[in-house]
Amino acid sequence: MRIARRHGEHVAPALRPAAVLALLLAALLASCGGRDAPAPPGGGDAAELSGLPWSQVVDAARDTEVTWRMWRGDPSINAYVEEWVAPRLLERYGIRLRAVDAQGPEIVNQLTVEREAGARGFADLVWINGETFHQLREESLLQGPWAHRIPGAALLDSTSTTILHDFERPIDGWESPWGRVQFAMIYDEARTPEPPRTIEELGDWIRANPGRFTHDQAFTGVTFLKALMYGLSGGHEPFAGGFDEAAFEEGSARLWEWLAEHSPHFWRGGAAYPGGVAELQRLFANREVDFAFSNNENEVVTKVRQGILPATSRATVLRDATIANAHYLGIPFNARNPAGAMVVANFLLSPEAQLRKADPEVWGDGSVLDPERLEPRWQEAFAALEVDPRAIPRDTLDRYARPEVAPEYHERVLEEWRRRIRRGG
Repeated sequence: MRIARRHGEHVAPALRPAAVLALLLAALLASCGGRDAPAPPGGGDAAELSGLPWSQVVDAARDTEVTWRMWRGDPSINAYVEEWVAPRLLERYGIRLRAVDAQGPEIVNQLTVEREAGARGFADLVWINGETFHQLREESLLQGPWAHRIPGAALLDSTSTTILHDFERPIDGWESPWGRVQFAMIYDEARTPEPPRTIEELGDWIRANPGRFTHDQAFTGVTFLKALMYGLSGGHEPFAGGFDEAAFEEGSARLWEWLAEHSPHFWRGGAAYPGGVAELQRLFANREVDFAFSNNENEVVTKVRQGILPATSRATVLRDATIANAHYLGIPFNARNPAGAMVVANFLLSPEAQLRKADPEVWGDGSVLDPERLEPRWQEAFAALEVDPRAIPRDTLDRYARPEVAPEYHERVLEEWRRRIRRGG
């Protein structure tokens, strides 16, 4: 869902000529005639549609197809979308939901090529946040604003900066929130009954247990590194308020020093890293390492119930290194069916859909709704969600949560880590 960009650039990552050609052909095929493609159902884009009565938007979306480009790396999420969301959209609105795998770089590159070709888009809805949202906005690749005017927006927790700011950038109606999460560390209480709770304790543990710790090299791993940079700098405050080169240089110097001391004690001596969080969790489940990570504090509950992680798995937060953020839905600038995309986004904000995905038996993804804005029956339903003993208490999560900062910090940490660590620099 994310993309790493070189410092100072506001363009999509360079593609090989063959990849550009493939994307161009795909865009042209999807466009059914490029600039001569038919107008979106109902006429106009999402910003124009948002000014109409909602009933007209629903009528324009009825009996259409919505293509949703989203991360499909978790069976629980896929099942929620395909087996619960899609049937209800079809039954209630006649909308045929088609979920297609894509992450940040693919989404940005596809839309860039489609814009150059003048093509009607392949996607109506995209799952985005952070760097991807920043880049799509900078490149004018999203329709909007619209998300603040769909009916479900009235139920959002409007006091939460985590929800209303995407990596410090106000969403301002250009994307619709639909979930929030917090970074957590997973451990097995049978193996590690007293896990480290701070960066200092984690460093001591790593040195005392060589080969038993690592992180992945994708988004979750970079979030861990960024959280370390926060903690080693006394908090997120030095990095707040937009990207600052001097703050990054000073903060990242502490991070590289910490890694220089501890990475030789990592799994495989720090010479190799799992590609993504799923691979890291497999190493944990196979007892090759003693910790895994997740960007969803409740994932441990879901994965234990599914039998993917050991029954004695638990989650905790590093008190000086945990980051909370939200994820969102955007409508590409050239979406064929913005009305359908808006109806899907609105349905995903319904108390019914938010409650379903918050269920640890389903996904365990955090709700973006304000309970006080819900009808009593929904307040009771959310309150009745089972509290699993593996879950981190809500007051603990809130006490130690730190916000995301400007996306350039994430991108620079990834870029520098690849240069210094992964490539042996």
